[in-house]
Amino acid sequence: VAGENFDQSPLRRTFKSKVLAHYPQNIEWNPFDQDAVNMLCMPKGLSFRTQADNRDPQLHSFIITREDGSRTYGFVLTFYEEVTSKQICTAMQTLYQMHNAEQYSSVCASSSCSMDSLASSIDEADATSLAKLQRYNSYDISRDTLYVSKCICLITPLPFMQACKKFLIQLYRAVTSQQPPPLPLESYIHNILYEVPLPPPGRSLKFYGVYEPIICQRPGPNELPLSDYPLREVFELLGLENLVQVFTCVLLEMQILLYSQ
Repeated sequence: VAGENFDQSPLRRTFKSKVLAHYPQNIEWNPFDQDAVNMLCMPKGLSFRTQADNRDPQLHSFIITREDGSRTYGFVLTFYEEVTSKQICTAMQTLYQMHNAEQYSSVCASSSCSMDSLASSIDEADATSLAKLQRYNSYDISRDTLYVSKCICLITPLPFMQACKKFLIQLYRAVTSQQPPPLPLESYIHNILYEVPLPPPGRSLKFYGVYEPIICQRPGPNELPLSDYPLREVFELLGLENLVQVFTCVLLEMQILLYSQ
């Protein structure tokens, strides 16, 4: 388990994650930092869901800033895939049995009763609330399908957010589609890693993803730096007044800290 969240029900806990594979294995000018990438891809750790939970894919990005000031940009698509290991499903069932037993004990203690007289002594309201909690936040190996979070990530020298987002979504579609894409998945990954160059400054580049073409544009030497993040999201998240205040602080060269979950 990642972090001290044992009080949470097993499906609300987070677990330790790890990097399953990365390609290429090593680049001299940009060594792969496994711990940093693992933490930034899954900052809250590995999580589980059932068919009753929302499992829509989520996108986020991160920046790794090195000691020399150089930056590497990561773009992550997190999705959920079905757990096929019977051992993991059984372990989740066991965690729930232990969690439910602890809940019964705590309800019993608050009702000042002994375990022997649990059924007759628990306050009716406590029993009802406990039953509701277990119904909406439970796992039954014979009834439920267990899913676990997984990430695919692109690490790039420039923040081509839109291009990376489109490629990751197309790759995810190919992985989950009943109709496989024309070429093996490895071909598309090899293509973007080894055959798609960075666009020259001031130029745009069109390359083919899995299903549709993708375009990325790089500013020229006399233009503003690349900012591929949609401004609309900033207005939605911060609001107009806060954004004006942040912009004012930037112009006044004040130190700014943005904190978020």
